[in-house]
Amino acid sequence: MSADAAKALKVITGSSRFEASSKEYTVAQAAADFAEAFWDPKVYRGDACRVYLPIGAPHFQLRITWRRVDGAPTGTPAPKFTVLEMGEETLAAADMAYVQFACRTDKLADPLGPAHIVVGVERWGMPKPPEGDVRALKNAYATVAHSFSLAMAKELRCEKNGGLPAKPVLDPA
Repeated sequence: MSADAAKALKVITGSSRFEASSKEYTVAQAAADFAEAFWDPKVYRGDACRVYLPIGAPHFQLRITWRRVDGAPTGTPAPKFTVLEMGEETLAAADMAYVQFACRTDKLADPLGPAHIVVGVERWGMPKPPEGDVRALKNAYATVAHSFSLAMAKELRCEKNGGLPAKPVLDPA
């Protein structure tokens, strides 16, 4: 995770300390799971990571997931999302963000074109709308989603890192 993403997690959670995740929750494992599931029509999504606050802190769960999609995005996003110019499409809200990128790699050789991957970051179990600086929260979620997306693109050896910039682009498209 990038230093920017670590700071963004503090904006999202209010904490800089977290419980250790299972060993299965690494970018390398998420990329391996994606590559293994790429040709399996029954498996199209999985967990990349879960973030918990330390024991004794209020319950909080942030889930980072991957999902295989059939192609480039179409349609108009819901009004709660801000569209950012990263990858094929990046959508940021005050409680979630999604980065979609296209990946050409020998690990996912497909004669029909690149693999399309969506990395999502979502707060689970939130009973009410987020409070605080909505723009800062959107930027924080987008930063975490970008960090995991870029790390996954690098792990999969996607051509040109899946079109993702080295740093998150937080200005609305």
